[in-house]
Amino acid sequence: MYIRRYLERDAKEIAELFYNTIHQINSKDYTGEQIKVWAPDLRYEFWIKRVKEKNPFVAVENGQVVGFAELDPDGHVDCAYVHHQWQGKGVASKLLAEIEKEAQSLGVKRVYTEASITAKPFFEKRGFKVIKEQQVEKRGVKLTNFQMEKIFSW
Repeated sequence: MYIRRYLERDAKEIAELFYNTIHQINSKDYTGEQIKVWAPDLRYEFWIKRVKEKNPFVAVENGQVVGFAELDPDGHVDCAYVHHQWQGKGVASKLLAEIEKEAQSLGVKRVYTEASITAKPFFEKRGFKVIKEQQVEKRGVKLTNFQMEKIFSW
């Protein structure tokens, strides 16, 4: 597996990865109604535009996108998702290592995210601290997530 920047041809795979991961992995921590508003359908046009703007890091194995993660210039880790068949195989750890390397090169001393219930233990194991639990509303449905951050001393 290797990590690289997004290529235009990745957009469809990223959209499918996002949708399938939420429906098959996050569904253990969220209700069917919550999943439906979080990832209602495969919105290819949305993802084509989003990944072009965000330029995420992409984890690739045998030509397949197995994960992706976005880092905004201010240190915000906006999306970090791993293919449902690649959970627990080090994909997210490699993506986060690349995010942290990029943060250091940008001089960003704090990275932060809004972690799902599912992702919270992963981020905690990698040094992120919970700032607060919160309820966010999507299409009239509330979902729990956690504002988390990691401070660096470089």
